[in-house]
Amino acid sequence: MEKKAFKRAYYHVRDEDAALDIVQDSMIKLCTNYADKPIAELPLLFQRILSNTVLDWFRRQKTKNALFTNLSDFDSDEGDGGFDLLEVNASSTQEAAAESAEQWIGRLQTLEHIETAVMALPARQREAFLLRYWEELDVAETAAVMGCSEGSVKTHCSRAIQALSKTLENQGLRP
Repeated sequence: MEKKAFKRAYYHVRDEDAALDIVQDSMIKLCTNYADKPIAELPLLFQRILSNTVLDWFRRQKTKNALFTNLSDFDSDEGDGGFDLLEVNASSTQEAAAESAEQWIGRLQTLEHIETAVMALPARQREAFLLRYWEELDVAETAAVMGCSEGSVKTHCSRAIQALSKTLENQGLRP
């Protein structure tokens, strides 16, 4: 569950360290405030807490950026971003041994194209898409986590799928 939560947070904030902090804060909030809840309720509570923690992070960033100038923003050194797609999407050693280097590189490039396309979605579409298809929540659960109607979830998911299909098709990837 933590890898999915990390990936979801990373897609929103696009910063590995911040995503790890957000997931950790969300888990602590869940344990601290909802330890007495039935286990069946915890996954949806965690998703809602994660969404709220991401929103809190954006609010803090907006305030921080309005008040302070980060001198490291002026550095011209290009960093590698620190996010290791291989680590998150590691496959078993048997699968890796069975495929050729060309297949392996092709699969990684496809995953990078998909990840970039998901990250380019508007925030609400990205959130609805990830909750429905990454976290595998149904429409009602997704609506509860996002704090919107079921119709809005369906609209956001539909628009996300259309945008992803168009973007990936333009990159030469077809479903």
